[in-house]
Amino acid sequence: MTTRSTRLAALTLLLAAYTSACGGGSASPNGEAAGGGNAGKPGGGGRCGMGGGMGGPGSAARVTPVQLGAVTRGSIARTATVSGTVEPIRTIGVDSLLAGALLAVLVQVGARVRAGQALARLDDREISAQLAAAEASFQVAEAAFQRSEQLRERKVITVPEYERDRTAYAAAKSQLDQLRTRAGYATVRAPIAGVITEKLVESGDVVSTNARLFNLADISSLVVRAGVSELDVVELKTGGPVTLQLDALPGRELTGHIRRIFPSGDPTTRLVPVEVVIDPASAALVRPGFLARVEFALSTHDNVLLIPASALIGAQGNEAVFSVQDGKAVRRTVETGLDSRGMVEIRNGLNEGEQIVVVGGNTLRDGMTVRAVGADGGPAPGGADPAGARPGADAANAGGGAPASPRGGAR
Repeated sequence: MTTRSTRLAALTLLLAAYTSACGGGSASPNGEAAGGGNAGKPGGGGRCGMGGGMGGPGSAARVTPVQLGAVTRGSIARTATVSGTVEPIRTIGVDSLLAGALLAVLVQVGARVRAGQALARLDDREISAQLAAAEASFQVAEAAFQRSEQLRERKVITVPEYERDRTAYAAAKSQLDQLRTRAGYATVRAPIAGVITEKLVESGDVVSTNARLFNLADISSLVVRAGVSELDVVELKTGGPVTLQLDALPGRELTGHIRRIFPSGDPTTRLVPVEVVIDPASAALVRPGFLARVEFALSTHDNVLLIPASALIGAQGNEAVFSVQDGKAVRRTVETGLDSRGMVEIRNGLNEGEQIVVVGGNTLRDGMTVRAVGADGGPAPGGADPAGARPGADAANAGGGAPASPRGGAR
């Protein structure tokens, strides 16, 4: 019993000390309990911290910073992007038309040549000797034919004898012309103007007839040949404009047009080759072999409502955006159409000029308080604050707590 009485006395003393510390037992001149003058006020309560939560600054609604944008009107096109390699409009192989040893190779890879320019020379001593013999034979046949003409006029020789000399003369002339032509093959010339893209021989090599010596590219026009899906190619037309982007030229957009659409597609891949020619101003920046991404404009919608794609939230078929009304986020269900280059067509659900949340919508809920900020995180242009937030309240809201107040709630 003594031990139990001792414990009860100790508990009584502790309770009395706690009541005294909270000011629950003493009266003030105003008739209020000591330490309890703030008990019925927002954030009030005694020093024990009881009863101060409801209505205080710490319970204020959190203000979410967002970036706003307007619903605009414009044009948008469905696009298809495919990859291809930049190529010369044509590449020609330069072959040897005469067998023999190469005495000289006059150009290197990368050299620009004009049509008819000498590229290499072959040993022509054998063909030159044959040409000299043919010229001598031609002179003999020509003299014999001239005598036969004179004798034929005087009727000294018969018609068959005249025809024999005339035929010998014609054969000698043809043989001479043939050897002269072959002698010209000893100098290999460029058939077109272009750039040497490949050199397959060196001086001293012995080549045969029709052996490949060089590859020559016509770079007056550069093209990209790309395979387009059969579902999209039906919307393309020859001469239609295209845009190109190259890994070698990041951030730059080049222009071109469709040169031709091939008549048949690959039965396995269902892709139809389309040849795009790069415009001259853009082609000056490009080299054959570069990887290009070609964007074809398909169906185009004009005079439609457009919003940034970043404003959309929700899954496909249930898209929505947040508009701002009286500083509150309002979820709006929308019907979308085409999307291209970061913009989305809006068919229903919004009106032109409405302000919508373009950045920060993924964290919003319907009815949340928002505050417009610029792209740099500062106040939105014009100083507008849809939430009507008080100056200095942002710091408290950012930290999630209440601003400091006098200790003990003294007045």
